[in-house]
Amino acid sequence: MASQYYLEMQENFKNNNKSREFPAHSAKVHSVAWSCDGRRLASGSFDKTASVFVLEKDRLVKENNYRGHGDSVDQLCWHPTNPDLFVTASGDKTIRIWDVRTTKCIATVNTKGENINICWSPDGQTIAVGNKDDVVTFIDAKTHRSRAEEQFKFEVNEISWNNDNDMFFLTNGNGCINILSYPELKPIQSINAHPSNCICIKFDPTGKYFATGSADALVSLWDVEELVCVRCFSRLDWPVRTLSFSHDGKMLASASEDHFIDIAEVETGEKLWEVQCESPTFTVAWHPKRPLLAYACDDKDGKYDSNREAGTVKLFGLPNDS
Repeated sequence: MASQYYLEMQENFKNNNKSREFPAHSAKVHSVAWSCDGRRLASGSFDKTASVFVLEKDRLVKENNYRGHGDSVDQLCWHPTNPDLFVTASGDKTIRIWDVRTTKCIATVNTKGENINICWSPDGQTIAVGNKDDVVTFIDAKTHRSRAEEQFKFEVNEISWNNDNDMFFLTNGNGCINILSYPELKPIQSINAHPSNCICIKFDPTGKYFATGSADALVSLWDVEELVCVRCFSRLDWPVRTLSFSHDGKMLASASEDHFIDIAEVETGEKLWEVQCESPTFTVAWHPKRPLLAYACDDKDGKYDSNREAGTVKLFGLPNDS
């Protein structure tokens, strides 16, 4: 029997199954993220810039383009509680903190390597950034100074605090999830999560679960308290690159080189919907208050309508008549 929630969301997506694309960059978009209040969406691109849009009813209106990085912006994230600040990680060996009120970079922090992943602690006090050499640097968000630096002996893919801010999680190239205590950064546990490269990790907003995506094309869902795998989602055929939980924690979007985004009901694992795409998807992010999904796909390589600009950001979940 399908749950009431399942039926309601299916009905919602039947009526709101439109995707619209919005020009964002001159090259591939690597990362999209919503501000905590859901008013703005930021995107980071291979074109070395970040863009910020304001969500107006059912469309994104470009507010600003943020320049300054000397290399690709590989990942970005917003402050967990301040909707005006976001941070970008770049291959130029810096991270930059930006303020949308002044549209200026308020801090540039030099790091030791080419940065590929970044996250902001739930208490807003620390920014963690990982580079291509598997070094994770913890930066004080106020003083912009490095608090700690850890060199890992394995390939670090994605990093995240738990919602309680007392543990730090890394996914690695050996298919493991490594858990450290925070702020001590002492190893607590290493979980053999997947038989191959463990790529991405996300915590659900309610703090009950976290999910990981792997090169084995599986998404695994874990109980935060017990650290046991509750279920797997196996509808994708390619390495899972990106994950996002909906604001209520009840839906999980996952994407890969498959030409669709899988939307699953978390509690049952059932497929709730799939969003059709014309190319591989790099990044997905649910809106923090409503069933609206932002995502970005690979550049269409001439097989499709080549007039369309590379580097677009898309929104799924818009009314069919919009």
